[in-house]
Amino acid sequence: MSKAHTKTTQHSNPMERNLSLCIVIAFLVPFSTLSSVNAEVTDISTDKQALLALKARVSHDPSNILANNWSTSSSVCSWTGITCAGRHHRVRALNISNFGLTGTLPPQLGNLSFLATLTFRNNSFYGSLPEELAHLRRLKHLSFSFNRLSGEVPERIFDNLPNLEVLALHFNTLQGKLPLTLSKCKKLQELSLSFNFFTGTIPKEIGNLTQLKWMYLGGNKLQGTIPKEIGNLT
Repeated sequence: MSKAHTKTTQHSNPMERNLSLCIVIAFLVPFSTLSSVNAEVTDISTDKQALLALKARVSHDPSNILANNWSTSSSVCSWTGITCAGRHHRVRALNISNFGLTGTLPPQLGNLSFLATLTFRNNSFYGSLPEELAHLRRLKHLSFSFNRLSGEVPERIFDNLPNLEVLALHFNTLQGKLPLTLSKCKKLQELSLSFNFFTGTIPKEIGNLTQLKWMYLGGNKLQGTIPKEIGNLT
């Protein structure tokens, strides 16, 4: 092979590679963008899949409420315990209290992004609280009281719940320390964590919850002194 031909070949290879790379990028970018957009789009079908994930986790439904009523053939907004509202027509309230249900809580609950009320009072749900609840930025009322939930309460849950007004977790078997991140829930008015197995001290950061009207911490294994910052809760 001549030197001239070799030189021409060496000069053409980078150009060919760049051209091929540009073609590949031009082909892939629209699909990458589309995937990103699709990942962010949520609608009532998102809520439906989250609720069906919850139904699949229920192992005992004594009145067959979910089994018979939460049907894929009917509108989510007509299901027992579900309230839809707003111009987006999304699930705003999930209240399945007093149904005698047994099961665990799926992480998909965090996909109910328009939820303002989440109430599972007086059932037999067990296992841990999913940290995906941190995604429910619109949540105002969260109640899992009178169940059999266990383990520590994930600190991350309260990192991003700026609208939470009521937190009721009393009468479970939760343990560990009281989450310091509770102090980020500036609108909290009622805090009920009594009759669990919480240990450690009462965090002084609770004194930052200046909207708090009710606080129940009895029936735990807390120790130490009552922080003087509690006096900020006028």
